[in-house]
Amino acid sequence: MPTLRQLEYFLAVADEGSFTRAADQLFVTQPGLSQQIASLEKELGGAVFSRLPRAVALTPTGRALLPHARAAVTAAERGSAAARAATGSEGGELRIGCVYSVSLGLLPGVLRRWRAENPDVTVRLHEHRHGDTLATAVTEGQADVGVGPVPAQWRGRQRSLGHEEMVVLLPPNLGADDVMAPVGGEIALSRLEHVPWVQYAPDHALADVLIDACRQVGYRPRVAVRTEQTAVAPLLTAAGIGPSLVPAAIVPPVFAGTIARPVPRVERELAAYTGSTPDALTNRFLGLVARAAVLVPDHVSSALALTRS
Repeated sequence: MPTLRQLEYFLAVADEGSFTRAADQLFVTQPGLSQQIASLEKELGGAVFSRLPRAVALTPTGRALLPHARAAVTAAERGSAAARAATGSEGGELRIGCVYSVSLGLLPGVLRRWRAENPDVTVRLHEHRHGDTLATAVTEGQADVGVGPVPAQWRGRQRSLGHEEMVVLLPPNLGADDVMAPVGGEIALSRLEHVPWVQYAPDHALADVLIDACRQVGYRPRVAVRTEQTAVAPLLTAAGIGPSLVPAAIVPPVFAGTIARPVPRVERELAAYTGSTPDALTNRFLGLVARAAVLVPDHVSSALALTRS
């Protein structure tokens, strides 16, 4: 039977896609890691990884093992945390999965309140580029709760947080006759057909949001710069590179350009969701995030009100 250490090492390699990166993450030597994986493969009677020139990939055996390995390691971690909580040495750990824009905008305020009410609970964030990988992480037990776009056909518990509004950030110093100049606090997406945008990497969820919004008015947005980091888009727009479409919650309190509502409006529903049987700690967080989530911060509402006046 595989040992817990072998399963932990297996998951590290699977998640990192590299023996070298997994060894660094685990603070072990690469030969030691390889030895544990070799012992695991001997125990299972087959290889769990295909060794590629610059990466590793799961074999069919590895793919079959993956969800069970996650469940086993998760159960061990939760059991250890519960035992420490029972002895009064620790208040437990809450593992939160989220998409990058949520960790940047919505969660900081929620976690400030959570920490004030639950100072003995450790929080661990698992951030994802796309809602699909987030939902998979919750399904496989990597996270106790997911916060992000509403997952399709979710079978566990789910709390809607409302509709996240997207705003268009525009570069500073626009003239009144500039095609990017907003009118009454709004900018028609059709006016930006020939303007290169600050966009996200193709596998980033917000890349799909912009493409879908522009498709509705008849074009595919041109690209000025692509970034993999959600927080970088406002900085590039403020530097004059081009407009960007971002969740209102991630707009920094001080932004050098102009904030405008897109026409037509662009929104997506957010939810906090868990498996079918969340524990008491996870249930407490579900209740708090539903009460405390702020999707449009005051400084964004004020900026939109000012541009309308």
